[in-house]
Amino acid sequence: MNKNRTLLVGITGGIGSGKSIVAKIFSILNIPVYYADDRAKWLLSNNAGLKTKIMEVFGEKSYFDNGDLNRAFLASEVFGNIEKTQLINSLVHPVVKVDFEAWAEENQKSPYVLKEAALLFETGSAEELDFVITVSSPLRVRINRILLRDPHRTEYQVNAIIDQQLPDEEKIKKSDFVVKNVDNKLLIPQVLEIHQKILDTLKK
Repeated sequence: MNKNRTLLVGITGGIGSGKSIVAKIFSILNIPVYYADDRAKWLLSNNAGLKTKIMEVFGEKSYFDNGDLNRAFLASEVFGNIEKTQLINSLVHPVVKVDFEAWAEENQKSPYVLKEAALLFETGSAEELDFVITVSSPLRVRINRILLRDPHRTEYQVNAIIDQQLPDEEKIKKSDFVVKNVDNKLLIPQVLEIHQKILDTLKK
């Protein structure tokens, strides 16, 4: 690890774990956060090379006549299909990787930056980072959160998404730090502790 540069720190967790909330706490500490999943959606609509590849693989229906992404069509194409999900990820994630690297270069004045993403381990992105933080939460709590947050999803759909993600136990084993998002654990003290530990590595 090169301590003369900005450290790259990942923050991940299964859908509904609360990783975005934890990332926002880090942002209050003036740590820049790259929301990879949100950025991927933007790139799907705005990166010409990626749009061309998506249309080549999934067809012209992937985009409307005005160039906007046809999210409903793509979702119907990949939902529940592991091969197609892996295929679209193989197209999107390399573009996100390049975009993140450029973004990190722009934020070199910060001691470290955060990359918030649901599939850090699944895509191999974690290997390019100095540290990884996993946000963990009980499965039933996660499902209930998602159903409240996303009323358009069914429990079947939520479970299908969860099945494509590594279980919390495996994420935790692969991580450097863990934030437990449960009722009896406050988030801010956990974030402050991790924040200080990361800063301390820069002093060694």
